[in-house]
Amino acid sequence: MNPQKINVVFPSWSKFLFKPKRYKVALGGRGSGKSYTVADALLITGYGRKIKVLCGREFQNSIADSVHSLLASRIDALGLRGQYEILRDTIVGKNGTEFIFKGLRHNIESIKSIYGITHLWIEEAATVSADSWEILKPTIREPGSEIWITFNPGSSQDAMSKRFITPYESTLMETKRFEDEHQCIAVVNYLDNPHFPDALEQERRWAFDNLPRALYDHIWLGKYNDSVDNAIIPAEWFDACIDAHVKLNWKLRGAKIYSHDPADTGKDPKGYAIRHGSVITDAGEIEQPDINTSLDAACQQALDERVDLFTWDCDGMGVGLKREVDTWLSGKGIQIRQFRGSASPDRPDSIYEPVDNQQQQKRNKDVFKNKRAQNYWLLRDRCYKTYRAVIHDEYSDPDNLISFSSSIKLLQKLRSELCRIPKKYNPSGLIQIMSKEDMRKLGIASPNIADSVMMAMDAPESAVEFNDIEFKSLW
Repeated sequence: MNPQKINVVFPSWSKFLFKPKRYKVALGGRGSGKSYTVADALLITGYGRKIKVLCGREFQNSIADSVHSLLASRIDALGLRGQYEILRDTIVGKNGTEFIFKGLRHNIESIKSIYGITHLWIEEAATVSADSWEILKPTIREPGSEIWITFNPGSSQDAMSKRFITPYESTLMETKRFEDEHQCIAVVNYLDNPHFPDALEQERRWAFDNLPRALYDHIWLGKYNDSVDNAIIPAEWFDACIDAHVKLNWKLRGAKIYSHDPADTGKDPKGYAIRHGSVITDAGEIEQPDINTSLDAACQQALDERVDLFTWDCDGMGVGLKREVDTWLSGKGIQIRQFRGSASPDRPDSIYEPVDNQQQQKRNKDVFKNKRAQNYWLLRDRCYKTYRAVIHDEYSDPDNLISFSSSIKLLQKLRSELCRIPKKYNPSGLIQIMSKEDMRKLGIASPNIADSVMMAMDAPESAVEFNDIEFKSLW
């Protein structure tokens, strides 16, 4: 019996789908056609030879949540209705090819017992948890088995982003493709879809004209989505602040501040940040096994940087570190200050002036829940002013702005942390920042680098003047 002729034109980016690779990944924004293309490739592969395909999503409450209907529609579009039988929960080929559909989060253990899976297709993979991923990989173990993945990236700190984007990001940005002997990863967007429909083009144009640029870039260009609802610092503000001192042509000057977050639990990374005037010159994680050795590394770094102020978080595990800090830094010309985010706001009777000048002016103690909220809001105000200066050409004194140096190695992680910190509802109407514990409940990682940057908003005593009316920053 002669095989049926199938008329289908695949986009140029999809050639790797027909090459043997353990991992085949298509990532990008809306309208790229990646899901349609992968569905077609799997159906044609399954028509040519017997395969067993597990189609998985992290969450699937019913078959309607799966790619079952997409595959059914593509069977008709390809003229393969006579070669596949579309059942309620499965799709079966005449040659024994089978498509099955599972949610990963609640079925991961039962999936381990499914025999003979040759292909795994994970759709909307951005939501796949690290736990699901680690259990799933060894489950797909047939000789020559393949894992196909399609997704629009979520946060840069999500499991799929960290596995398939971060290690190859520079290559993917330059060529939209990364390939080695085990995997091929392609960045696919609407411009790569030869069948991009007019209706979606109208939606895209509206989004370009009306949405924040960071959100547009995520939806249509497959960029990271590092924002959360009610975030205090939107991603587009952060992006405007990258190398703002270069964009706006102002130089580094002023006090140097080193801040250290020893982390609330032993499992959390230890963070640090260095601020020189209005520029965050470095921020990252200290890779040491415990709180004491990480403090040693932080103090040595502060000495090497010849900072004016060293501050560290004393609300958690850092409360017992003062003697060690004194041993390292006393007599070295460095001011030492414990940071207590739970303490009352600084300068409680001074007037807080909102950056948009639309809110009623109030005293700091009537605006902020605590010092953590106050410092984060100072950072937020600086980011907003910088955004207005860079994007809208509104002049502000550089001493009131903030710049994140592009040389920071973990700049993308800092972006993810800062732009995923939500404001918390407070019954008294005070500005309050969601606690790390509450953030963990929402699946948001502990923001130890961001907290370090927030603490770095403090200034040495010699750089501030106090009276009963005003507070003036000289950096």
